[in-house]
Amino acid sequence: MDGMTNVSLKGWAGCKAPGDAALQGHYARLEPLDWEQHRDGLYAAVAGTDNCTLWDYMPVGPFEDGAEAFETTFEAIRQHGGWRTMVIRDAVSAEILGMASYMRIREAFGSAEVGCVAFGEKLKRTRIASEAICLMAAHVFDDLGYRRFEWKCDDGNAASMRAAIRFGFTYEGTFRQDMVVKGRNRDSAWYSMLDGEWPALKAAFRAWLAPGNFASDGVQKASLESYRAAL
Repeated sequence: MDGMTNVSLKGWAGCKAPGDAALQGHYARLEPLDWEQHRDGLYAAVAGTDNCTLWDYMPVGPFEDGAEAFETTFEAIRQHGGWRTMVIRDAVSAEILGMASYMRIREAFGSAEVGCVAFGEKLKRTRIASEAICLMAAHVFDDLGYRRFEWKCDDGNAASMRAAIRFGFTYEGTFRQDMVVKGRNRDSAWYSMLDGEWPALKAAFRAWLAPGNFASDGVQKASLESYRAAL
């Protein structure tokens, strides 16, 4: 939305930080991380020896030393980075399936990133996962008035790059030699969606998430990308 650069922001006053409120959808429910409520379920979903590969491309993890150590270590990381972590539940069964965090929150500029996206095996490639990202985007744009929502990942992580495009983020470029992660170089691919793009993206999400778009076995009838193209 290049034309947005010419819009006056003389009255801009910034935004409140996201991540304080639960977000309810048809399939997903997101709750601000509360260790007392979420620790054991979250550890089972995304940590431990069975989930090591979830953390291959992330600067943190894996977390294999038990739920208490997971809480201690991850909480220190969250506090240092100012992350607002949302725990993803199945809206029907209430089972904890994964998490994602609001990161690089810049209230003064209306910009935030969704990162440390850890989808457990039961969450991957599901309506719950897609709706979770939709809910997080809707919260920053619709509820809080943000201008920009970001997604960043290791450019060796093909699955994360495909997910960013599928969810409607636009590729902006790759920051070469951006980090040293777990003893190797990381080039970081940057993606974003903007407030002016969000209404169409939201409409596509809603159309795709409609129950009528899925067969009785849960298989989609039309893709999210096809709904965006139609709009």
